Amino acid sequence: MRYEAQRQYEQYRQDGTKWGDPGVHKTTAGWNDARGVTVVQRRKEEASDYRYFPEPDLPPVVVDAAWLERTRAEMGELPAALRARLARQYGLSPYDASVLTSQGRALAAYFEEVTAKCGDAKAACNWVTNQVLATLNERKLGAAAFPISAANLAELIAEVKATGLNMQRAREVYARMLETGTGAKDAIKQLGFEPVTDTAALAEIVRRAVAANPKAVADFKKGKTKAADAIKGAVMRETKGMAKTEVVQQILMEELQKA
Repeated sequence: MRYEAQRQYEQYRQDGTKWGDPGVHKTTAGWNDARGVTVVQRRKEEASDYRYFPEPDLPPVVVDAAWLERTRAEMGELPAALRARLARQYGLSPYDASVLTSQGRALAAYFEEVTAKCGDAKAACNWVTNQVLATLNERKLGAAAFPISAANLAELIAEVKATGLNMQRAREVYARMLETGTGAKDAIKQLGFEPVTDTAALAEIVRRAVAANPKAVADFKKGKTKAADAIKGAVMRETKGMAKTEVVQQILMEELQKA
């Protein structure tokens, strides 16, 4: 390499020529070890040296702008454009948008339909990329064959938000929906999950939990805010996870201030 670099440099100093100039061609060279020099073995061909010519058996293909537009429309939204639109339109992270897109248009379309019906893109994305995708992989199904309709999954998301159904119970409802084909409300009834929506009744449950956990109350009053979690857990157990967490939290804080 050092020899060839020096040779080319000396050649340039002599006549000022360089590769690309007329008469200066690309070559393949070999090293002559006995002489300690490089030797040109062959001149490399350019495209023009191959003498390209039209193939008589292949007629020319000429397309117009209208044909191109029709073809683009038939292709539909390409993955990169779909990924960018999902992130922009629904506020999804690049990762979530990528997961939805990588599974094909059918799953992305299912997600969009669920979102349109429940109004919560993030929740819809979480369910589709976790539970739905796990079911499809487990059952070796395509998105088009998924047994829970977009409307029914949207109903489950809405019920979770309205009733405070915790994730464990929500997954049980989801499993029942898969098993029976029913909607979320019917599945909740079949499982006997009764949402605790009566604030007065919930306040009474909280008061009993506070009275039954004097140590947690004492720790809370000493500044150990995490102690309240033990009381909250007792409330959620008594309500079988069917009370809204934020409502329980609010009532619990009010009762702890009184204790």
